[in-house]
Amino acid sequence: MNIQAYMNRIGCRGTARPSVETLRRLHRRHLLSVPFENLDIHLGLPIVLDQKRFFSKIMENRRGGYCYELNGCFAWLLKQLGFKVSMLSARVARKDGGFSPEFDHMTLLVHLRERWLADVGFGDLFTEPLQLDSSDPQRDDGRLFRIGKVGSRVLSRWDEESGSWKPQYMFSLRPRILADFAARNRYQQTSPNSHFTQNRLISQLTPKGRVTLTGKQLIQTIGKRRVERNLKNRKEFDRLLVQLFKLKL
Repeated sequence: MNIQAYMNRIGCRGTARPSVETLRRLHRRHLLSVPFENLDIHLGLPIVLDQKRFFSKIMENRRGGYCYELNGCFAWLLKQLGFKVSMLSARVARKDGGFSPEFDHMTLLVHLRERWLADVGFGDLFTEPLQLDSSDPQRDDGRLFRIGKVGSRVLSRWDEESGSWKPQYMFSLRPRILADFAARNRYQQTSPNSHFTQNRLISQLTPKGRVTLTGKQLIQTIGKRRVERNLKNRKEFDRLLVQLFKLKL
């Protein structure tokens, strides 16, 4: 890996020795610089689970990706910098109250003096790593998260509107390898039941909120203010892709 190219891509300067402060800085800069997106699926380009291909796409071609690509590449960077990192399988919460199958999402466990949950591949989630072994609410950019420790770990976010904790995903601490996610990766990009095949999506954290572009809508948030606008056609999508994400396919 060309570590300097990676650091330049995410706009990260200064020391990168393994520490909580370094992990926090890398995590936030990654989210601010590299979008969550599924555009290759809609271009008919296969997503192969290979860290060198992740690096080429995200760093050299200045693209984004989805969880296996983003967290797979970030895990590689952290290991190159001397961090101890494990890839974990996560099951995403469903609206009906259940959870998706194993390997539906990849998240990361980073071992320092304490253990930390890192995730740059979920889209709109926490912006800095969370302490894994604390069951107390943890504040992140004005939002509250907590990690339940009964049975499998469950990451939840506090929902002010309903006044309750909303599960985001369930995960175990068993270390995984990229090949473990291969079958689910094929499903995500080929099944008509996968939400990734149903609509184009690109989303990125901004200093004041988030910008999300789908094949149908532009959604921009600044603080708690959210503005949605329907798109007219594919040309408008392509124009906004360049304007907002500096990305031309």
